[in-house]
Amino acid sequence: MKENIVYIGMSADLVHPGHLNIIKEARKLGEITVGLLTDKAISSYKRLPVMDFESRKEVISNIKGISKVIPQETLDYEDNLRLIKPDFVVHGDDWKEGVQQKTRAKAIKILAEWGGKVVDVKYTEGISSSKLKKIISEIGTTPDLRRSRLRRLIESKEIVRILESHSGLSGLICETTTVNKDGKIKEFDGMWSSSLTDSTLRGKPDIEAVDVTSRLHSLNDILECTTKPIIYDGDTGGKPEHLVFTVRTLERLGVSAIIIEDKIGLKKNSLFGTEVKQQQDSIENFSNKIKMARAARVTEDFMVIARIESLILKQGMDDAIARAKAFIIAGADGIMIHSREKSEQEILEFCALYNKIENRKPLVVVPSSYNHITEEELAEAGANVVIYANHMLRSSYPSMQSTATSILENSRSKEADDQMMSIKEILNLIPGTK
Repeated sequence: MKENIVYIGMSADLVHPGHLNIIKEARKLGEITVGLLTDKAISSYKRLPVMDFESRKEVISNIKGISKVIPQETLDYEDNLRLIKPDFVVHGDDWKEGVQQKTRAKAIKILAEWGGKVVDVKYTEGISSSKLKKIISEIGTTPDLRRSRLRRLIESKEIVRILESHSGLSGLICETTTVNKDGKIKEFDGMWSSSLTDSTLRGKPDIEAVDVTSRLHSLNDILECTTKPIIYDGDTGGKPEHLVFTVRTLERLGVSAIIIEDKIGLKKNSLFGTEVKQQQDSIENFSNKIKMARAARVTEDFMVIARIESLILKQGMDDAIARAKAFIIAGADGIMIHSREKSEQEILEFCALYNKIENRKPLVVVPSSYNHITEEELAEAGANVVIYANHMLRSSYPSMQSTATSILENSRSKEADDQMMSIKEILNLIPGTK
């Protein structure tokens, strides 16, 4: 007699007794096929898994009772159910509520077409993947795991969301802030180490006045208390010979990418545009800088991203696209396009043209001036990464200024209480304080 086919959809990032109990109960019903959710499927509703797909597959394939492991490309079960037509789908009964409630209802409807059934296994009390991941997050990560994460995110998500972080505290906010929207967990995917905010924090102008060694001290504060990937703002990259050492240092620390801009001379902030004297590097010279940076890296995980200033400096769309093509040929792992226009039309025009480039690389955008456009609209246009480049520092200054003014006006701090965290709250924010 042919054995029943039993299907289990799993993320299996952190296998715990709850998973093993589901597998044990499923084995009583027949031969198990696991539909292992891909990174993209998992990222559609929660955080990217700690282990990549192949690592998770290796673990699951070696658990007793599992006969076959196939990829499940979406949170929805339909494609795999119609492919293998299982007699049973087994899942923990926690999917009766929350983001997977509709998935369960649809699975029941599809299975009914051939007489299949859903079997809900009682949730194992005291076990939570989310709690386990929180514990792992508090333990920390390794440079190798952190560095490789950005590429995985770009491959898995419609758009990767990066937030400027200028200190350990702002890094923790990026690391821990989440929003539950329509049953999906939204969070920031990584951090932007900005030269503008690093300079401003020190009361210095944004002209590369803060050297790399000083910036690495701030970067290390963030690295020590976070696990998410970091993109480093490399300004012009400095002299090519110095850039080589910067790349090696960042890669060794676990930074995922450096973005360097195609300008030369004394660096001025791009948002000044043509109001101040700024000079763009030649395509040939900057291409050589990209080649040197790429040659300096040890792993393929570390990304060298070329930032194009043509639109900022009013050199035109044709020049911007020509540079994008040349920098990709030179080996850039991604392109960042910048604009200071209030309208998004310039960026959308670039995106449309860029999408036609052969062997296009991930596209990074920074909607500081055209900030009314949504991430969904940018993703639809072809953007792969969005950076909120200076918002954490900009939002902190008005609050501090307001508090300082209130203390002076009232000769005490009581009136400022409503706009501050309590001491207890801020202590609880820092792991290991208690």
